[in-house]
Amino acid sequence: MMSEISIRTIGRAGRITLTRPKVMNALSYDMCLQIDAALRCWQHDDAVALVVIDAIGDKAFCAGGDIAKMYATGKAGDFGFGRTFWRDEYRMNALIAEYPKPVVSLMQGFTMGGGVGIGCHGSHRVVCESSSIAMPECGIGLIPDVGGTYLLARAPGRLGEYLGLTAARMGADDAIFAGFADFYVPQATWPALIDHLEKSGDIRGLPDKCTTPPPGKLHDLAQQIDANFGGERLRDVVNLLRASDTEFAVGALKTLGRNAPLSMACTLEMLHRMRAGTPNIRKALELEYRYTHRAMEHSDFLEGIRAAIIDKDRTPKWRHSVDTVPLTDVSRMLRPLGADKLNFEQQETGMIIGFIGLGNMGGPMAANLARAGHRVQGYDTAPQAIDGVQSTASAGQAAQGADVVITMLPNGAILRAVASEVIPAMSPGAVFLDCSTVDVESARAVAADAAEAGLLALDAPVSGGIGGASAGTLTFMIGGPADGVKKAQDLFDIMGQKSVHCGPSGNGQAAKICNNMILGVTMIATCEAFALADKLGLDRQAMFDVVSTSSGYSWSMNAYCPAPGIGPMSPADNGYAPGFAAELMLKDLRLAQQAAETVNADTPMGTSAAQLYGQFVEDENGKGLDFSAMLPRFETRKRS
Repeated sequence: MMSEISIRTIGRAGRITLTRPKVMNALSYDMCLQIDAALRCWQHDDAVALVVIDAIGDKAFCAGGDIAKMYATGKAGDFGFGRTFWRDEYRMNALIAEYPKPVVSLMQGFTMGGGVGIGCHGSHRVVCESSSIAMPECGIGLIPDVGGTYLLARAPGRLGEYLGLTAARMGADDAIFAGFADFYVPQATWPALIDHLEKSGDIRGLPDKCTTPPPGKLHDLAQQIDANFGGERLRDVVNLLRASDTEFAVGALKTLGRNAPLSMACTLEMLHRMRAGTPNIRKALELEYRYTHRAMEHSDFLEGIRAAIIDKDRTPKWRHSVDTVPLTDVSRMLRPLGADKLNFEQQETGMIIGFIGLGNMGGPMAANLARAGHRVQGYDTAPQAIDGVQSTASAGQAAQGADVVITMLPNGAILRAVASEVIPAMSPGAVFLDCSTVDVESARAVAADAAEAGLLALDAPVSGGIGGASAGTLTFMIGGPADGVKKAQDLFDIMGQKSVHCGPSGNGQAAKICNNMILGVTMIATCEAFALADKLGLDRQAMFDVVSTSSGYSWSMNAYCPAPGIGPMSPADNGYAPGFAAELMLKDLRLAQQAAETVNADTPMGTSAAQLYGQFVEDENGKGLDFSAMLPRFETRKRS
């Protein structure tokens, strides 16, 4: 009986050959462990100059993971095997991607799923005339994993979204264009190429073996892909496709209709998160593991395998439709795993974090950090009991011995007061990370005091509201030194989905108030438009369907629609209970006006928005409602 894999050293090359052609070289758990062990052994062996990975058989390099045992154990209620397989497979994927020596993969036939994790992360990825590469996981209730989101996030334009959601297959030219491969070498010449690599250990001759592949399809489809797959959420993509009558859109929509909606929604969210900052393989794998760790218990994975592999009836019963995937379900699948977080070493040491301000935003943020394995020392003037967070008697005590001190406070005056207590208690080199939304002047004053004390000061206000704080999907707008951002980056990844370094101290606050001035203005315009549509006799759903797929597209309309029962779930569907309270919007708009006065900037729309929200909150009982509750306000008003 032939073994599953052949691992040996020939000349100057470490050689790995997959030897399961009857099952298209599907990757088993034992194969995964053997590849990992060999790579770690060769990593420090001076006799091995490079690694060559190939497979026998013409049909496939590796058509995916061997998921039959995952299904059997999962149906029996044992989720441990799958989690262990994915954990160790992902560590092996990271090892290939970060390997210090050249890794050459030769991918004939099908390369899918787990095969992408072996073949598409090396330094020199070779395809041929039979190559067909794809990430088909959404069709079985999973997400593109094994580092697939890293590759998809780096693909040109919206190609990553298209490939991840539709599982479109890439020939050689398309794979090179999308970033899944590097070189086209006719398969007949592979034996000579491998012989050269084994004998010489020299990779430099590989480009000389390359030729031009037959043209693919993706170059010509790029414009349509960008136009139809640029939506923020799954429903946005679906609406864009529905609004187009092209053959491409009709075909793509049909494909999406077969795949698991939760998987597609999570895939879209993961790609957007991955593009925040600089994508890297570890960030991708850690995020993917959040989903796969929960996949058997909380997603459509077992049902997808049943329909595709076990019963083969091709009629899976998905949990959602493409129009009804709640954002809360997406957030739940991608929430940090705490102690179960994927790590890439046997032991990882968490930071000591002081967290000051444990209210509606700060409390969930601190809890997420504690769940991720960090030691969190918390303080609030109103004592809060938060799982995993050690309460302290003062802000200064919370800061003692901390690697990072995080503050989430109501205003600039309180920030200055807390900073005067905290800064003397902190150790030089620690990070003072203020996530409050305050005036730019206060942010810069506190940063100057912190820098004088030898600290790395960052102002990083957030966007995303209470739901984002709980789900770990906040956006951070960061001002301050780059070395401080680097030191705190892992914390941003735990608490949020995106972090943007906006420049020196104070620029985080500047970005936040500019962003929220736009948000306030567009929400008012969106509410005005719905109220006008009502009076003109235009159906709200018809208006949404037009605006959400045309030039009126905005976050206020598409992701946070103020009209109940229209668009994705939003506070409007919950009696306008605040996701982002109107009084907080008023605070941000007034901060924007304060900043505008300081630099003599003309902001007439921002001024009007601040006045309207001031009237709504202070004179019209808007306090305590969501900022989108401007719609019922306009519904009852007439032109003055």
